[in-house]
Amino acid sequence: MRRLINQRPDVLSKLLLAALPFFLVFLAYALASQARLALNPDDKLLPGWTTLMEAINRVTFVPDLREGDYLLLLDTTVSMERLGTGVGIAMAIGFIVGVLQGLIPYIRATLTNFTNVVSMIPALAILPILFITFGLGETAKIVLIVVGIVPFIIRDLAQRVEELPHEQIIKAQTLGASTWQIAMRIVVPQMLPRLIDSVRMSLGPAWLYLIAAEAIAAESGLGYRIFLMRRYLSMDVILPYVAWITFLAFSLDFLLRALRRVAFRWMYRGHM
Repeated sequence: MRRLINQRPDVLSKLLLAALPFFLVFLAYALASQARLALNPDDKLLPGWTTLMEAINRVTFVPDLREGDYLLLLDTTVSMERLGTGVGIAMAIGFIVGVLQGLIPYIRATLTNFTNVVSMIPALAILPILFITFGLGETAKIVLIVVGIVPFIIRDLAQRVEELPHEQIIKAQTLGASTWQIAMRIVVPQMLPRLIDSVRMSLGPAWLYLIAAEAIAAESGLGYRIFLMRRYLSMDVILPYVAWITFLAFSLDFLLRALRRVAFRWMYRGHM
């Protein structure tokens, strides 16, 4: 008897099934927009496709009358710089501390409980403190991203280090390896792909902290533009910006997965 759990879709079926949820979302939006515009042609909540395309063209290809900037390009560049800086710093701190915390018992005993407690603090709750301490400039926004995601990266990597087969550590010590050699030749190579996974899982919160910080105190950026347009009920700009942020986040996740597969081919030898 053929069971559903054992049936696998072919390549074409996979593509169609993957596209189905997106098609249903677009269809639902089109029907809802058409219904609202039929009742009120000036409705701004669900603008029609023509209105959306005009807004996309305006923010993408038409210079701003006041500053002469292309708004989508400007906002994307500024936000990606903030996100990249924050995530990069968090990666460095999280990797170093996570490996040390997972490998060395004295550091693990010192930092584990502290890291667990810090990770429970809602990062957005300390945003006013960061603005008071660092001002309203770039530093506070970057620090928010770092504070928000670095405890997760530390906890995740420390746990993964502890899960390494203990036989590897014992054999290395038997062969005379020092703590430094064990860390650099056994632990670090196996933790680098895990770091990419941790960063991938942290991208969602990182975007959340970035948008929140930009919405409160910024003069440019994707989050700033969304909350600025909210004042004017400009859903024709807000919806494309949300879609663009989603596309950027998905693209970053895709690139990190590709980097992991290319840079650490040894992890996939059994699956090729």
